[in-house]
Amino acid sequence: MRRPLITATLITAFAAAAVAVTAQQGRQTGVGGGGSPHWRADVTVHGAAITIEYGRPFLKGRPESQLMPPGTPWRTGADQATIITSDKPLTFGAIKLSPGTYTINTEPGDKAWQLILGKLEKPGQWGVPYRPDLEIGRAPMTVGKTKAPVEQVTISIDQTPAGGTLRVEWGTASASIAFTIG
Repeated sequence: MRRPLITATLITAFAAAAVAVTAQQGRQTGVGGGGSPHWRADVTVHGAAITIEYGRPFLKGRPESQLMPPGTPWRTGADQATIITSDKPLTFGAIKLSPGTYTINTEPGDKAWQLILGKLEKPGQWGVPYRPDLEIGRAPMTVGKTKAPVEQVTISIDQTPAGGTLRVEWGTASASIAFTIG
């Protein structure tokens, strides 16, 4: 009788842990002037403490191409600039970042997206208009489709054996880029 109870307890614990790992990373930190929730995700990837802060606008039935115009840099969120902070160096494609805080923009495209990383001029920096004078560099992203439509912008980081993957999803668009630590 004891063995089935222990087995059931272990199965329940593992299932709960699996749900926690796959759930949306982070927590809401406020609401912007336009009503978009502001989000902060703190993750650890191979010993690097990484934080992403961004506004999470809703589609509200609007076409994706209106909100993420192809060929135009996009703030990749709402309100203030989307930012990434790391206590260790990160490398996205050919872009090497020292520990610190940087802006994240993306340039959507029909077949290809670009990750655009930039300098953060000041805390609370607004996300528009796009500031090419603060751009550090660009790296190609892998483009795909979401399994189901995503109503709110969602940025997540998944740990991989070589480092991590930064993923941006909204509507049916999914764009990702691998990165390494150090």
